[in-house]
Amino acid sequence: MSLRFRLIALMIMALAIGLAFGGAVTVLNASRSVRTEMRSALLVGQQTVENFVRGIDASADPQRDLDRLVEAFAGNRHLRISLIGGSARAEVQPVDDRPPFGAVPRWFTRWIGVRRQSYSVPVTIGGRALGTLVIETDPRNEILEVWDELSGSVLVLIVFAGATIPLIYLLIGRALRPLRRLAAAMEQVGRGDYAIRVGDRLTPELARLRDSFNLMAARLAATDADNRRLHEQLLTLQEEERNDIARDLHDEIGPFLFAINVDIANLTRLLSAGRDDDLIAPVQSIAEAARYLQRQVRGMLGRLRPIGLAEFGLAEAIGGLVEFWRRRYPEIEYRATIAPGCAMLGDQIDTVVYRVVQECLSNAVRHSRPRLITVSVDRDRQLGDIVVEVADDGSGVAAEPALGYGLIGMEERVSALGGRLRFANRPGGGFSVSAALPAAPRAVPAAAAMERAR
Repeated sequence: MSLRFRLIALMIMALAIGLAFGGAVTVLNASRSVRTEMRSALLVGQQTVENFVRGIDASADPQRDLDRLVEAFAGNRHLRISLIGGSARAEVQPVDDRPPFGAVPRWFTRWIGVRRQSYSVPVTIGGRALGTLVIETDPRNEILEVWDELSGSVLVLIVFAGATIPLIYLLIGRALRPLRRLAAAMEQVGRGDYAIRVGDRLTPELARLRDSFNLMAARLAATDADNRRLHEQLLTLQEEERNDIARDLHDEIGPFLFAINVDIANLTRLLSAGRDDDLIAPVQSIAEAARYLQRQVRGMLGRLRPIGLAEFGLAEAIGGLVEFWRRRYPEIEYRATIAPGCAMLGDQIDTVVYRVVQECLSNAVRHSRPRLITVSVDRDRQLGDIVVEVADDGSGVAAEPALGYGLIGMEERVSALGGRLRFANRPGGGFSVSAALPAAPRAVPAAAAMERAR
């Protein structure tokens, strides 16, 4: 069922509930009103009969006066009067009203719940009984009047509803038209068209929905553009990496493989000639070439994947980095602290932490001329983030350093996991780089990452 029909159905339901409540209140009020009317009519009848009975002794023809009294009640809508006993019987019924909406249903009469009441007055003259006047209430006409009023109200409500519901249908359709346009715009967004915007003048509630949709579409458009740009960068980096690997294989691996083939050919020739004493030089040459190839392959693998990170964990991998630079710069003091809860943080976080420490150590030893480099990996107790900090006591950097590929690369790696990267000169001298990574990595749009970088 559409929203329009649901709203109309709810309105009809509300009208029906209101009608039922109003009907119940009307029935309760009508029941009290009918009882009051019957008591008043009976009281008037009693007073009339009692006044007549008190003055009947002075009547010249009491019987005739009795008949006239009974006939005087003709046309009364609420009382039935009858003379019982005596020489004759007289009775007057209430005048029935014409029902414009049909006879009163029995269930409605039961709902009103007004019973008939009667009052008897014996008539005697000189000890002789002339009969008994019986007055009885008849609530039919009063109930009929209530039924007519209620039926008229229901009929007016039905006519009003029949006239207004089509109008409400049209007005609701007009009011829901912006929602249809929003739905169509969302379908376009679902098909990948993020340039769509909704600019209608709407009510405050729908205006907030429109503004939220436009903001969502703008962010999706920015995210889509960033994803395309990052995808292009990824393809470019992949091609560059493949070209580097191909160049290394061609320039470094290829010549040594060729040399090994030459040495093997020389070995074969010397063996065939029986010159065993001359085999030592070709064998040593092959061994040297194999060791060189092994070093080159390990270097290539280190660029593709940090050595030892998956096998031994983050602490061992960072220790290997520190040891690598300690062998080359023994005059620098290195202090590395890895918190016990940060030894294994997951493949993604471990890789980013390793790359941040790797880049920071490389920058420090090459540019800052430090005496001390500290590496710290700990967990923020309040936020639960992983905090990586690399600091040195060297010369620091210029007031506004130009972002090189190393810092940009670190920023993109950290932001891709929803983290934050900060770097600045230390007050006492030196340079500090700090990265905060969420314990559970979350993807962040590239636009937000670049905004943080700026």
